[in-house]
Amino acid sequence: MVSVFIVLTGGVVRVTGSGLGCPTWPSCDAGSFTTTPELGIHGFIEFANRALTGVLILAVGWAIVAARLQKPLNRTLTRLAWSQFWLVVANSIAGGISVLTGLNPYVVALHFVLAIALLTTTTLTWHRARQAILEPTPRLAVVQRKSAILSVLLVTTTFVLISIGTLVTGSGQHSGDSAGVPRMGFVWAHVTVVHGVLGTLVLVLALVLYGSLRTRPETSLARRRVVIFLIVTVAQAALGLLQANIGVPAGLVAIHVLGSALVWVGVLRVLLDVNPQLFRTVGLQAPVEAAVSIHR
Repeated sequence: MVSVFIVLTGGVVRVTGSGLGCPTWPSCDAGSFTTTPELGIHGFIEFANRALTGVLILAVGWAIVAARLQKPLNRTLTRLAWSQFWLVVANSIAGGISVLTGLNPYVVALHFVLAIALLTTTTLTWHRARQAILEPTPRLAVVQRKSAILSVLLVTTTFVLISIGTLVTGSGQHSGDSAGVPRMGFVWAHVTVVHGVLGTLVLVLALVLYGSLRTRPETSLARRRVVIFLIVTVAQAALGLLQANIGVPAGLVAIHVLGSALVWVGVLRVLLDVNPQLFRTVGLQAPVEAAVSIHR
């Protein structure tokens, strides 16, 4: 939840023009690690986003401790928890570099992609922990090859869609601070069209995937995941079309950034439930056997 919320606050920082509210890093201002009255509302917004990283570190620390306390020890869960820590560190450094470079749009885009990587590890950690509780002894997983391939294509295309979204934002009017902040050298209308085409392709792939699962009763959970993903993605697409046609208002942009995080979490859950053999128990002190068969 915190890793999703920090994506939203990052969007708020951008659309309110608070990216340089704290003009330096790691301190907020010369001689002060916190915001000062002189920095105004922009300093408060930027510092609040930085402070949320501390909350995120506490949450990740708890995940690491909880993973280490599992009996028997689940090494996959422990490694996932530690990967969250290092991604938080990397993302904090990327955020600092973005400030020090005057909000270079490519560094800002990297900052967002690292946030998506963190969302990936948190989603996988949640899935693995839930799996260990609800299904401590893995069952036989039967995966249809067509569905497995479609789910991988769906995740890949969704990642490309979100990545192109950073180009749309990096070329658009919300630079994160003043009009003097450099923008990417793309034509905003052109990358927006590419983004829209990729969004349509994601929806088509999700519908085809649902069709491949519909005739098999044991895939009811995977079908529900696809339906939820379709609902979230359609809502995200509608929001994108609306904001593009009414002048890209700041509030809708921030919600759209949040929507991209929800879309990514949704597609990962589709992948994991379409392919239940993924992220099975490994590295336990007590041996557990899992059988997987893949049918054409």
